[in-house]
Amino acid sequence: MAGVPRRRFLGYAVGGTVVAAAAAAGGVELINRGDLPGKSQLDQLDGACDVPAPDFALTATPGPQYSGTFYSAARRREVGYTIGYPPGHRPGDQLPLIVMLHGYGFNHANALSGLTPARALALNVNGAPLPPLALVTVDGGGGYWNPHPGDNPQAMLTDELIPLCQRKGLGAGHRKIGAMGISMGGYGAILLAEKYPDLLAGVAAISPAIYTSYAQAHGANAGAYASAAAFAANDAVTHTAALAGVPVRVASGYSDPFYPGVQVLARALPKTAEVHFGKGCHDGPFFNAQEPPSLAFLARHLTA
Repeated sequence: MAGVPRRRFLGYAVGGTVVAAAAAAGGVELINRGDLPGKSQLDQLDGACDVPAPDFALTATPGPQYSGTFYSAARRREVGYTIGYPPGHRPGDQLPLIVMLHGYGFNHANALSGLTPARALALNVNGAPLPPLALVTVDGGGGYWNPHPGDNPQAMLTDELIPLCQRKGLGAGHRKIGAMGISMGGYGAILLAEKYPDLLAGVAAISPAIYTSYAQAHGANAGAYASAAAFAANDAVTHTAALAGVPVRVASGYSDPFYPGVQVLARALPKTAEVHFGKGCHDGPFFNAQEPPSLAFLARHLTA
């Protein structure tokens, strides 16, 4: 194999096992996008996915967290949710609120990568504790947090989950709510901010799943949008003007299959948006590394 570039050699080495793995994965979204088979495995082997491990040290004993369910008329089903409280706080306290949206195939129980809501709020970020905040996760299904016939997770957020939290003293008052998400949830958080800019004090999207056409989205995940018209109405890129008054942070790795779409989104965002592009893939290590700075970004704007 003398003279063969390293990445090509690695591709030869892993090619057979990668094809089998891709076939076994079946519905795995990033394989279905039509990326080079085995790209993620090749990136892993070649170091493209290597990012520094985040400091998940805690400043104090995490606060309590509670899970429950409610019937969502907007989603026409029972949904689960979890609320995490910061150190030294408990239910009944008045606190700003972060709404955390999960990625495709996940739910309220694992919306954060490597963290529970309560532990996330107890992190030591850049040598300092986060200011007191609450964080809520909720089941949004696999429909990309946009309206579908018979299932509207976005209306569930605005008409049911957030009012439920506000009745508990969380996110009450003017601009005391932030949105955050990973992958599909990162797109959903941006979309929520575009649709309800007066509701949010900030939005942070980690590796958002940004498609730039309905054909691209439909080819990757036929359930992401109900129709071409639904894509046009909920395309995060073409509606960024609505974010003019909303603080925005977006992060994506160079080797993330969604990186080209996130580049398009970044160019359309207001000039004040914070955009982080760096080494990394669409995987746990990158998500983990970006959670602390995303939480700190939202905390800064929710408590200003």
